[in-house]
Amino acid sequence: MLLPAVRQSGILLKRYKRFLADITLADNTVLTVHCPNSGSMRGCSTPGSPVILSKSDNPKRKYAWTLEMVRDNGVWIGINTALTNKIIHEALENGTINDFGPILSVQAEVKVSDKSRLDFLVQTEDGPVYIEVKNCSLVEGNEAIFPDAVTARGTKHLHELERLKNDGARAAVLFCVQRSDGRCFRAAREIDPLYARTLHEVYGNGVQVLAYRARVQPDNITITGKLPLCEEQP
Repeated sequence: MLLPAVRQSGILLKRYKRFLADITLADNTVLTVHCPNSGSMRGCSTPGSPVILSKSDNPKRKYAWTLEMVRDNGVWIGINTALTNKIIHEALENGTINDFGPILSVQAEVKVSDKSRLDFLVQTEDGPVYIEVKNCSLVEGNEAIFPDAVTARGTKHLHELERLKNDGARAAVLFCVQRSDGRCFRAAREIDPLYARTLHEVYGNGVQVLAYRARVQPDNITITGKLPLCEEQP
Protein backbone atom coordinates (compact mmCIF):
# COMPACT_ATOMS: atom_id res chain seq x y z
CA MET A 1 0.00 0.00 0.00
CA LEU A 2 1.40 3.35 -1.05
CA LEU A 3 1.57 6.21 1.42
CA PRO A 4 0.28 9.68 0.45
CA ALA A 5 2.48 11.34 -2.14
CA VAL A 6 3.30 14.40 -0.02
CA ARG A 7 5.69 13.26 2.72
CA GLN A 8 8.66 14.53 4.64
CA SER A 9 11.08 13.29 7.27
CA GLY A 10 11.85 14.68 10.68
CA ILE A 11 12.95 13.88 14.21
CA LEU A 12 10.55 13.05 17.04
CA LEU A 13 10.69 15.50 19.93
CA LYS A 14 7.82 14.03 21.95
CA ARG A 15 4.49 12.24 21.67
CA TYR A 16 1.78 13.49 24.03
CA LYS A 17 -1.96 13.67 24.69
CA ARG A 18 -2.14 10.30 22.85
CA PHE A 19 -2.89 11.87 19.48
CA LEU A 20 -0.27 14.60 19.14
CA ALA A 21 3.47 14.65 18.47
CA ASP A 22 6.04 17.39 18.03
CA ILE A 23 8.52 16.91 15.19
CA THR A 24 11.69 18.82 14.33
CA LEU A 25 12.14 19.32 10.59
CA ALA A 26 15.43 19.68 8.70
CA ASP A 27 15.26 23.49 8.93
CA ASN A 28 14.76 23.24 12.73
CA THR A 29 11.09 24.16 12.49
CA VAL A 30 8.99 22.41 15.14
CA LEU A 31 5.77 20.97 13.72
CA THR A 32 2.84 19.58 15.73
CA VAL A 33 1.30 16.62 13.93
CA HIS A 34 -1.55 14.14 14.37
CA CYS A 35 -0.46 10.83 15.91
CA PRO A 36 -3.01 8.18 14.78
CA ASN A 37 -2.30 5.62 17.49
CA SER A 38 -4.24 5.19 20.73
CA GLY A 39 -1.78 2.71 22.25
CA SER A 40 1.21 3.41 24.46
CA MET A 41 3.60 3.26 21.48
CA ARG A 42 6.05 1.54 23.79
CA GLY A 43 9.27 0.89 21.90
CA CYS A 44 8.51 3.33 19.08
CA SER A 45 8.17 6.78 20.63
CA THR A 46 11.72 7.51 21.80
CA PRO A 47 12.61 11.20 21.48
CA GLY A 48 15.28 11.67 18.82
CA SER A 49 13.93 8.91 16.56
CA PRO A 50 13.67 9.58 12.80
CA VAL A 51 10.09 9.77 11.54
CA ILE A 52 8.12 9.96 8.30
CA LEU A 53 5.14 12.31 7.99
CA SER A 54 2.40 12.54 5.38
CA LYS A 55 0.30 15.59 4.53
CA SER A 56 -3.47 15.50 4.26
CA ASP A 57 -5.23 17.35 1.46
CA ASN A 58 -8.21 18.04 3.75
CA PRO A 59 -8.20 21.83 4.38
CA LYS A 60 -10.46 21.43 7.45
CA ARG A 61 -7.95 19.44 9.46
CA LYS A 62 -6.44 21.25 12.44
CA TYR A 63 -3.15 19.38 11.98
CA ALA A 64 -2.36 18.83 8.32
CA TRP A 65 0.51 16.42 8.90
CA THR A 66 0.24 12.83 10.16
CA LEU A 67 2.90 10.71 11.84
CA GLU A 68 3.17 7.55 9.70
CA MET A 69 6.26 5.73 10.93
CA VAL A 70 9.10 5.86 13.42
CA ARG A 71 12.58 4.37 13.06
CA ASP A 72 13.83 2.39 16.06
CA ASN A 73 16.26 -0.51 16.47
CA GLY A 74 17.37 0.04 12.88
CA VAL A 75 13.92 -0.57 11.32
CA TRP A 76 10.94 1.49 10.26
CA ILE A 77 7.81 0.87 12.35
CA GLY A 78 4.34 1.66 11.05
CA ILE A 79 2.37 3.40 13.81
CA ASN A 80 -0.66 4.68 11.87
CA THR A 81 -3.33 2.25 13.03
CA ALA A 82 -5.83 3.86 10.64
CA LEU A 83 -3.93 2.11 7.82
CA THR A 84 -3.77 -1.36 9.38
CA ASN A 85 -7.06 -2.70 8.01
CA LYS A 86 -6.31 -1.28 4.56
CA ILE A 87 -2.97 -3.12 4.55
CA ILE A 88 -4.64 -6.38 5.56
CA HIS A 89 -7.53 -5.89 3.11
CA GLU A 90 -5.03 -5.53 0.27
CA ALA A 91 -3.19 -8.69 1.37
CA LEU A 92 -6.44 -10.67 1.58
CA GLU A 93 -7.46 -9.64 -1.91
CA ASN A 94 -4.05 -10.28 -3.53
CA GLY A 95 -3.64 -13.68 -1.88
CA THR A 96 -0.64 -12.89 0.34
CA ILE A 97 -2.80 -13.94 3.28
CA ASN A 98 -3.92 -17.41 2.22
CA ASP A 99 -4.97 -19.18 5.43
CA PHE A 100 -8.67 -19.31 4.56
CA GLY A 101 -8.75 -20.92 1.13
CA PRO A 102 -9.94 -19.19 -2.06
CA ILE A 103 -11.60 -15.88 -1.13
CA LEU A 104 -14.82 -14.88 -2.87
CA SER A 105 -15.40 -11.51 -1.18
CA VAL A 106 -14.19 -9.31 1.67
CA GLN A 107 -16.61 -7.18 3.71
CA ALA A 108 -15.26 -4.63 6.19
CA GLU A 109 -16.70 -3.43 9.51
CA VAL A 110 -19.21 -6.21 10.16
CA LYS A 111 -21.74 -5.88 12.97
CA VAL A 112 -21.80 -9.10 15.04
CA SER A 113 -23.83 -7.97 18.06
CA ASP A 114 -25.66 -4.92 19.39
CA LYS A 115 -22.42 -3.44 20.72
CA SER A 116 -19.68 -4.99 18.61
CA ARG A 117 -18.23 -4.92 15.13
CA LEU A 118 -15.38 -7.00 13.77
CA ASP A 119 -12.99 -5.87 11.08
CA PHE A 120 -13.77 -8.33 8.27
CA LEU A 121 -16.20 -10.97 7.10
CA VAL A 122 -14.46 -13.00 4.42
CA GLN A 123 -16.55 -15.26 2.21
CA THR A 124 -14.59 -18.30 1.06
CA GLU A 125 -15.38 -21.47 -0.86
CA ASP A 126 -15.51 -23.21 2.53
CA GLY A 127 -17.86 -20.67 4.12
CA PRO A 128 -17.61 -17.38 6.02
CA VAL A 129 -14.69 -16.36 8.23
CA TYR A 130 -14.87 -13.53 10.78
CA ILE A 131 -11.55 -11.73 11.29
CA GLU A 132 -10.46 -9.18 13.86
CA VAL A 133 -7.21 -7.34 13.03
CA LYS A 134 -4.79 -5.90 15.58
CA ASN A 135 -1.80 -3.69 14.86
CA CYS A 136 1.44 -4.84 16.52
CA SER A 137 4.28 -2.32 16.77
CA LEU A 138 6.20 -3.62 19.80
CA VAL A 139 9.20 -5.96 19.67
CA GLU A 140 11.11 -6.96 22.80
CA GLY A 141 13.77 -9.64 22.95
CA ASN A 142 13.30 -10.32 19.21
CA GLU A 143 9.65 -11.21 19.87
CA ALA A 144 6.73 -9.24 18.42
CA ILE A 145 4.20 -8.85 21.22
CA PHE A 146 0.67 -7.48 21.62
CA PRO A 147 -0.79 -5.49 23.28
CA ASP A 148 1.50 -2.61 24.27
CA ALA A 149 -1.03 -1.51 26.92
CA VAL A 150 -4.00 -3.09 28.70
CA THR A 151 -6.88 -3.51 26.22
CA ALA A 152 -10.32 -4.37 27.54
CA ARG A 153 -11.69 -3.80 24.04
CA GLY A 154 -9.26 -6.33 22.59
CA THR A 155 -10.35 -8.92 25.14
CA LYS A 156 -14.00 -8.28 24.27
CA HIS A 157 -13.23 -8.91 20.59
CA LEU A 158 -11.67 -12.27 21.47
CA HIS A 159 -14.85 -13.31 23.26
CA GLU A 160 -16.91 -12.26 20.22
CA LEU A 161 -14.73 -14.42 17.98
CA GLU A 162 -15.09 -17.34 20.36
CA ARG A 163 -18.89 -16.94 20.39
CA LEU A 164 -19.00 -16.96 16.59
CA LYS A 165 -16.79 -20.05 16.50
CA ASN A 166 -19.08 -21.79 18.99
CA ASP A 167 -22.04 -20.89 16.75
CA GLY A 168 -20.40 -22.78 13.87
CA ALA A 169 -18.54 -20.04 11.97
CA ARG A 170 -14.81 -19.81 11.40
CA ALA A 171 -13.11 -17.03 13.34
CA ALA A 172 -9.60 -15.59 13.46
CA VAL A 173 -7.60 -12.84 15.12
CA LEU A 174 -4.85 -11.54 12.85
CA PHE A 175 -1.92 -9.51 14.15
CA CYS A 176 -0.35 -7.13 11.63
CA VAL A 177 3.29 -6.71 12.72
CA GLN A 178 4.44 -3.44 11.18
CA ARG A 179 8.18 -3.90 11.64
CA SER A 180 10.78 -6.40 10.41
CA ASP A 181 12.85 -7.24 13.48
CA GLY A 182 10.59 -9.71 15.32
CA ARG A 183 11.36 -13.40 14.79
CA CYS A 184 7.99 -14.63 16.13
CA PHE A 185 4.76 -13.44 17.75
CA ARG A 186 3.26 -13.92 21.21
CA ALA A 187 0.76 -12.29 23.55
CA ALA A 188 2.26 -9.73 25.95
CA ARG A 189 1.33 -11.47 29.18
CA GLU A 190 3.64 -9.16 31.13
CA ILE A 191 1.59 -6.14 29.96
CA ASP A 192 -1.98 -7.51 29.89
CA PRO A 193 -2.27 -10.91 31.59
CA LEU A 194 -6.04 -11.10 30.99
CA TYR A 195 -5.68 -10.55 27.25
CA ALA A 196 -2.91 -13.14 27.04
CA ARG A 197 -4.93 -15.68 29.00
CA THR A 198 -8.04 -15.05 26.90
CA LEU A 199 -6.07 -15.38 23.66
CA HIS A 200 -4.71 -18.71 24.88
CA GLU A 201 -8.23 -19.90 25.76
CA VAL A 202 -9.92 -18.91 22.50
CA TYR A 203 -7.05 -20.45 20.53
CA GLY A 204 -7.68 -23.70 22.39
CA ASN A 205 -11.37 -23.43 21.47
CA GLY A 206 -10.67 -23.16 17.75
CA VAL A 207 -10.21 -19.46 17.01
CA GLN A 208 -7.29 -19.08 14.59
CA VAL A 209 -4.40 -16.92 15.78
CA LEU A 210 -2.34 -15.54 12.92
CA ALA A 211 0.51 -13.04 12.66
CA TYR A 212 1.73 -11.45 9.44
CA ARG A 213 4.76 -9.23 9.00
CA ALA A 214 4.69 -6.04 6.97
CA ARG A 215 7.66 -4.52 5.17
CA VAL A 216 7.59 -0.86 6.23
CA GLN A 217 9.35 1.59 3.92
CA PRO A 218 9.15 5.39 3.74
CA ASP A 219 6.83 5.29 0.72
CA ASN A 220 4.85 2.06 1.20
CA ILE A 221 3.80 -0.70 3.60
CA THR A 222 3.26 -4.24 2.30
CA ILE A 223 2.47 -7.58 3.92
CA THR A 224 5.29 -9.98 3.08
CA GLY A 225 4.48 -13.22 4.88
CA LYS A 226 3.43 -15.08 8.00
CA LEU A 227 5.24 -14.72 11.30
CA PRO A 228 5.36 -17.90 13.42
CA LEU A 229 4.01 -18.04 16.95
CA CYS A 230 6.77 -18.00 19.56
CA GLU A 231 5.11 -20.82 21.45
CA GLU A 232 2.90 -23.78 20.60
CA GLN A 233 0.00 -21.70 21.89
CA PRO A 234 0.04 -17.88 22.02
